[in-house]
Amino acid sequence: MYTITKKLAAGIGALAAALGCVVVAGPPAAASGKWCNHSVCIETYDNGTYLGRVEVSVTNTNQPNRISARVWTTNGWSANTKVEDVAKFRTYRDQAYPQRHFPAGTRLCAEGFRGGASVGLPCVTLTN
Repeated sequence: MYTITKKLAAGIGALAAALGCVVVAGPPAAASGKWCNHSVCIETYDNGTYLGRVEVSVTNTNQPNRISARVWTTNGWSANTKVEDVAKFRTYRDQAYPQRHFPAGTRLCAEGFRGGASVGLPCVTLTN
């Protein structure tokens, strides 16, 4: 009985590890969604390879900071967001407007800056 329980536990552990790998890799952006990395999130509102609007948010700490972000794709499009002085415990938000189709497989990334230092870099792959 102990051997069966041990094998069952090992199988469940292997399955959980495999599912964990899938969750870490994350889904591609075939539809609108939100992806985060540390203090920075990027949110898309369009389906497929068209991006009309992209929102970037940067969570601030317990200190007032100057916050900004940069949004870009791996095929050459990029935009800098506004620079804003943000009070403590506030979230900075701004939008970029690519308003174009990108080839499938293009990576969309956003890097947030708090006080001049990078605080997160979420990326997502655009698919059909």
